[in-house]
Amino acid sequence: MTSEKPSASKPVAGSAKEAASGKERPDWANGLRRLYDSVVEEELPDSFKDLLSQLDSKD
Repeated sequence: MTSEKPSASKPVAGSAKEAASGKERPDWANGLRRLYDSVVEEELPDSFKDLLSQLDSKD
């Protein structure tokens, strides 16, 4: 896991539809997007890698 925390000033891109309409996401939506992105960027724990390897080898 990484100890890097999401930056509050990290720009969050809106959808093309939002950009075209001139609407911006509310702050809570931006925070939720930053949280999601930080989880997606985390490295998979070794225990999960081991489990996936074991499951793959059972074919």
